[in-house]
Amino acid sequence: MTQSSSTADLPCVAAHHEPSWREGVKTGMPSLFGIGAWGLVVGIAMVKSGLTIPQALGMTLVVFAGSAQLAALPLIAADAPIWVIFATALVVNLRFVIFSALLAPHFAHLPWRQRLTLGYVAGDMTVALFLQKYPSEAPQVGKLSYLKGLLYPNWASWQVGSIAGIFLGSAVPPEWGLSFAGTLAIICVMIPLMVGRPALCGVLVAGAISVLAAGLPYKLGLLIAVLVGMLTAMLIEETAEKWRGKRG
Repeated sequence: MTQSSSTADLPCVAAHHEPSWREGVKTGMPSLFGIGAWGLVVGIAMVKSGLTIPQALGMTLVVFAGSAQLAALPLIAADAPIWVIFATALVVNLRFVIFSALLAPHFAHLPWRQRLTLGYVAGDMTVALFLQKYPSEAPQVGKLSYLKGLLYPNWASWQVGSIAGIFLGSAVPPEWGLSFAGTLAIICVMIPLMVGRPALCGVLVAGAISVLAAGLPYKLGLLIAVLVGMLTAMLIEETAEKWRGKRG
């Protein structure tokens, strides 16, 4: 492709394309509840770790990285040196360097301010969904609109959940501490994965066993519950496949 034809194609990428925007929003919609719930967990964790409401609001608006925030919070609570906190957050977020490298060829022609904004609101799931839709770096109509349709609702969902968690955190009893946020985190990760009968049965069996075996030493009840739950889900899935094969 010559330089002139490439330049002529660039407006196709940058110009707003309503169908692509709507497609991006629709594609990312199923993940918004989980993102908001995860933001809620991080918001609560920030307040329970000792941050004031203004500090927590500033952190969620500036950092926008749940894993880095959760990694930094125990260090902040322990009065760790600032360089340790920043280094920890940097290491946790190194994956975004890879994301940026993957997106850069698609949007290298855009102004740096626009690329900086896109990089700020980018997330793990949104980048993966975009690259699944557009594996080729070639300019295409609506490519940028599709990416924005993924990124902006994702960012808004996170911020709404996180800000709600910040204000909710002040209402959570102090004795619950960060363990309450950890429980919410597990629930947020588990619910989106409970798709289909095998996963649901596996979760129910694991939950029942974890309660029945709660008295075992060294938290072995949790290990047993996980193993039995996984085996249950695999057995049901295998049985369902055999049944479908016989019917077919």
